[in-house]
Amino acid sequence: MWVTPMTYAKVIAVTADVAWDVTLLTWGAYAPLQHLMTGEEYHSVCETMRLPNGTIFPLPMVLPVPASVAEAVHPGEDLEMVGRYGFAGQIKVTEIFKRDLLDEAATVYLTTDIRHPGVAHLLSQSPWCLAGDIKVLHPPDLPFREPVHPDQVKALIRKYQWRTIAAFQTRNPIHRAHEYLHKVALEVCDGLLLHPLIGSTKRDDIPAAIRMASYHILLDAYYPKHRVILATFPAAMRYAGPREALFHAIVRKNYGATHFIIGRDAAGVGDFYGPYDAIHLLEQHAQELGLTPLAFPAVGFCPRCQQTVSERTCPHRSEWFTLSGTQVRETLRAGQNLPAEFSRPEVSHYLQRALSTIAQEAEG
Repeated sequence: MWVTPMTYAKVIAVTADVAWDVTLLTWGAYAPLQHLMTGEEYHSVCETMRLPNGTIFPLPMVLPVPASVAEAVHPGEDLEMVGRYGFAGQIKVTEIFKRDLLDEAATVYLTTDIRHPGVAHLLSQSPWCLAGDIKVLHPPDLPFREPVHPDQVKALIRKYQWRTIAAFQTRNPIHRAHEYLHKVALEVCDGLLLHPLIGSTKRDDIPAAIRMASYHILLDAYYPKHRVILATFPAAMRYAGPREALFHAIVRKNYGATHFIIGRDAAGVGDFYGPYDAIHLLEQHAQELGLTPLAFPAVGFCPRCQQTVSERTCPHRSEWFTLSGTQVRETLRAGQNLPAEFSRPEVSHYLQRALSTIAQEAEG
């Protein structure tokens, strides 16, 4: 029996990232997992990318707590969880266990290098974790109007009578290469689920509110009406490369997708992963997941062909016009617009103005 939060003797504060993981677990977004992992499940996932019953699941889902909390809590206790943005939840503790954070970094991220943002974040956490069944009393509030719950997205899919849905994960503004991937997918699928991650990202990534506004500008001008659903995925970015790309695919299936668009260096950062490692891992497990990968090689603008192309369609790879993510951010924050070959002018103008305003406010 769950008790009301007012009767709890013990309250634990959780981060916004953990609050959203807990919420998404209870919503079924991380199915088949719907609870915080036990020690056995945690070790199995780290070592094999599978739960103990053999079901594929690539990332740990745990509740880190300070050592003082771990020492004071006992299995069978009911605890209240509180967090930012109005989050409130409960956990019925079944187990307290300790992680080896360096071992987790090596197996999940394939590196212990603290220059990797996911590793740096992991190693800043407590190794102590609580496992148990969870209940969300109030999910964190979001400043966006777009659908966030899997049931909301599935209801729209039913409304539009789509049978095939291609999902796209992004943490960046959409540029012309992304648009190319979307529209190729729309040639073979009934609809597109544009599903940006709006949780925590690297400090130099473009803020979620600015990205969401830029998506609306692009969709209103260049995408067919009633063939795109823009929803939000409020989890944190882990930058875990192939494992996280596989996790993103599992989540999108839980939101109703039948296909998953995956490109070069999906969910990666720096040069920690090979450019096609994520594609290969997803293709290896696609049949088991029941999800069709739409895998794309490198895509860019070819001056000679005068259009956006891929390595499969264009022989002039060395001539392509490309910009790195760092170059994009530096250009925008310098108050300059991105080249039309890279970004739609309306999107570029908006991003430039928005980021310039943020920079001016920070200086002032």
